[in-house]
Amino acid sequence: MKNYWMKLMCIAVATLTLAACSTTSRLGSGETLYTGVKELKYKQDDSVKIATDVQDAIFTTINVKPNNPLYSPYYRTPFPIGLWVYNHWDENSTGLKGWLYKKLVAEPKLISYVRPATRVDMINTLLRNNGYFGSSAKYTLNYSKSNRKKASISYQVWVHKPYVIGKISPLGTGTPVSNFIDSCARASNYYRTGSRYCLDSLNQVRIDIANALRDNGYYFFRPEYIQYVADSLTTKGVVNMQMTKASNIPNSALVRYYVNNVTVTVLNNDNSGTPDTLETPRCTLVKYVPIRLRDASLLSCIRGRKGRPFKVGNMDRMQVQFSNLGIFSNVDMKVTPLDSTNAEGNGLLDLAVTCTLDKPIEANLQVQGAYKSNSFLGPGLKVGMTHKNLFGGGERFSADVRASYEWQTGKGGAYKNSEFNSYEFGYNVELSVPRLLAPRFVDRSRRYVNWTRVSQYASILNRPDYFKMLQLGIDFTWQWHSNRHTLNEFTPFRLVYSKLLSTTQAMDEIMSMNPVVKNSFNNTYIPSMGYSFTYTNDFGRNSITCNIDAKEAGNIFAGIWEMCGSKNDKKLFGTPFSQFFKIQTQLVWKFSFTQSSQLVSRLLVGAAHAYGNSAEVPYSEQFYSGGANSVRAFTIRSIGPGSYRASEEDNFGYYDQTGTFKFENNWEYRFPILGYLHGAIFLDAGNVWLLKNDPEREGGKLTMKKFFDQLAVGTGLGLRFDMSMIVVRADLGIGIHAPYDTGKSGYYNIAKFKDGLAFHLAIGYPF
Repeated sequence: MKNYWMKLMCIAVATLTLAACSTTSRLGSGETLYTGVKELKYKQDDSVKIATDVQDAIFTTINVKPNNPLYSPYYRTPFPIGLWVYNHWDENSTGLKGWLYKKLVAEPKLISYVRPATRVDMINTLLRNNGYFGSSAKYTLNYSKSNRKKASISYQVWVHKPYVIGKISPLGTGTPVSNFIDSCARASNYYRTGSRYCLDSLNQVRIDIANALRDNGYYFFRPEYIQYVADSLTTKGVVNMQMTKASNIPNSALVRYYVNNVTVTVLNNDNSGTPDTLETPRCTLVKYVPIRLRDASLLSCIRGRKGRPFKVGNMDRMQVQFSNLGIFSNVDMKVTPLDSTNAEGNGLLDLAVTCTLDKPIEANLQVQGAYKSNSFLGPGLKVGMTHKNLFGGGERFSADVRASYEWQTGKGGAYKNSEFNSYEFGYNVELSVPRLLAPRFVDRSRRYVNWTRVSQYASILNRPDYFKMLQLGIDFTWQWHSNRHTLNEFTPFRLVYSKLLSTTQAMDEIMSMNPVVKNSFNNTYIPSMGYSFTYTNDFGRNSITCNIDAKEAGNIFAGIWEMCGSKNDKKLFGTPFSQFFKIQTQLVWKFSFTQSSQLVSRLLVGAAHAYGNSAEVPYSEQFYSGGANSVRAFTIRSIGPGSYRASEEDNFGYYDQTGTFKFENNWEYRFPILGYLHGAIFLDAGNVWLLKNDPEREGGKLTMKKFFDQLAVGTGLGLRFDMSMIVVRADLGIGIHAPYDTGKSGYYNIAKFKDGLAFHLAIGYPF
């Protein structure tokens, strides 16, 4: 105990010694250390309200973080280690001290680096560009009383009522281009009488008009060829607008161009071969033979026909279509105007597309290390091969084999006392065709590549202390886009076969005592079909993703069996098949405060029901709660159904804690800390229930009377190492309310604080 207090005292003394170190000892004469922004204060009349986007832009202008910042320019951490090292360590040190100096040092940020006068000028310009004419800003340096070489900055902004757009005068010259510009201007939401004057919005109007013109044959038109004449003197608070064409606009920008010749040239990856030319109604196709590539795959990517207006949008879509085939290493497009124009004075453009084939076969080797939210740890190996152009039309054939070994360590939910390990071996074979081989009534967009996929897979799961299980499956799936916001995936046929190959005596005893576990391990076929719909859209700072998954199993086979006269005990190849319906809906809403800080919420509801040939929904299709992507204060499958709780002695109670109804609601605030390191504060609530009563799991049936009391609730903190390509996440969940009896009364019913802690390490964001 004495040694403990001595260590604590030493740490305290070291901390105080460092805190007493100067952070300005190496500053020269006239240099001042910047310690952050003290305040940003707006001064305005009650009738004046500055727009939120303008406030954000002003904050971005002054957002220069000092040394050792704490999230924003307003606060700093109390330990400026980088400055201490800079001021008190020798930069010429070698060895460990030199290495530490390079890793820890931080050069001081000076007031001269921040340049507050320049930032005030930027704010004034920003105010003028957003219609706040007559408004102004200034800054004040706040020198530290204890050290005149330190200063923070205060910014004051005086805001006047913004000017609005008044009378809008059209070009009115009567030419086709002028009429088109006037039509686009009238349709713009940014260019209307009564809207606040905003230079960025007016520039966006020019960009939108130029894009519309370029998509209607005026290929060489640019936004800068449109100018504004603004009158803010005639009426106070009002800006009258006149749109004009630039005086230096070239003649080519006023010419409407039409498609002349389209030439598509396909090169081998080694630039070998002899050109073979094919004339088609859509284009001239030049392939360097020998080459394995079907003409139809290339022709399906062509947009625009000879003699029609040249549209930039068609060219962009062609680029995307060729790239999405996945067989080209490079796609280059070149537009060439002809010297002459036709009789109507319109121009002609030739389009040359050059595609270079990629190497058709690629192999991959993945060595994986897994740490799962249920405390399973272990290595894995995956070896695969992909042919990206199997039949010459961009068809992808992939095959891989995998093997993994996992064992359970540490805190492991309901079976924390068991030595639980597993081996898994498996393979997957898939053929993906970049076309929708489906009936024509399926609504699809030609702007995107749609896919038809066939896959076959198998795996053997071996848990030496319990069982060995085989699972075989085959899928046939269509995936298509209806528009840029929606993705559809329909699986008209999926057949999964599960067979328990062997069991140990311990497993037999468990199944004899628990009928639910026994039923979940019955040999069974699951013939099913499923549909998935995903909608994504952005609304300013808000973004929404909605996903609906629906699956039914066994209905078609059951109907066939009944037509054949079999009413009961329906089997497929001598094995009963499952019959159930399952649906799950997930809605994710995200509000962005800044580019790197967001409030994200998820609402998830799911239900499954077995009928006909099945008494229970198969175990693999049931819902569970808890874990790294769910209610993070509880380990995976450690809560539910309802208020049911597996006994501490039941090492296999893990399999009991699933349900046929699920509800979850999650809230998470994400914010940056330093560089790639981000933080999160979260609140989770959820559970699973049974739609049918199970005497073996008392309290598991869904009832509205006890619904809210049976929601598991937890909060917590998280760290994310976000490198865009990969996100490594660590979350510490803190339990608030357990849905089962813990022996403690009140809403906060966690018996001991440490019992309510759950740590999760995962890849990717939870939602």
